[in-house]
Amino acid sequence: MSDDITAGPPASGTFLSGDGYVGDPAARAEWDGRYADRQQLWSGRPNGALVAEVAGLAPGRVLDVGCGEGADAVWLARGGWDVTALEVSGVALERAAGHARDAGVDVRWVHAGLTEAALPPASFDLVSAQYPALPRTPDASAERALLAAVAPGGVLLLVHHAGMETREAHESGFDPADYVWPAMVAALLTDDWKVEVDEQRPRVVPEGGAGAHHADDVVLRARRLR
Repeated sequence: MSDDITAGPPASGTFLSGDGYVGDPAARAEWDGRYADRQQLWSGRPNGALVAEVAGLAPGRVLDVGCGEGADAVWLARGGWDVTALEVSGVALERAAGHARDAGVDVRWVHAGLTEAALPPASFDLVSAQYPALPRTPDASAERALLAAVAPGGVLLLVHHAGMETREAHESGFDPADYVWPAMVAALLTDDWKVEVDEQRPRVVPEGGAGAHHADDVVLRARRLR
């Protein structure tokens, strides 16, 4: 993996709290608060759709977008992948780094938002975004950042909860119209891409953790041809 990822420390199993965060301070504060409220927010197991879709891929360089507490990143590293894991929450990254140390694997941690991370373009054999909370913008910056990170021959794997984009705004402040959904990314795919999977399927749910009540996934898997 190229070392010109300027938003985070070099590859290691350690994340240093206080390292320069690059991104929206409000997003960092929101997610730090969510993680701080619970000792463990997610199940600690890799996402089922990721496990299923990666099974036939040769390990290479992978970007884990919104890595949370690191279950996917650690699982990928154990499988021989060279992992760069990106997350806005420093609280989550500290936990993720601890899990990586316990597992004896190295992960490159990037404390940044996706669009601010200065990731090397076209450098990842796999870009995995599992249920990401990516803010929607008029210029589709998050969607374009996902696509731009994939190397020729590489795969974008985007998984989200089915039906979320059609829900009404919630009194808690959550409005689906504020976020990026798989169909928005699929709409930007050109002839340079081949869609390998674009479907709704029953979710393979890890035991415990937030989000376990969602029953179905939307899975978009696309390969960059050139």
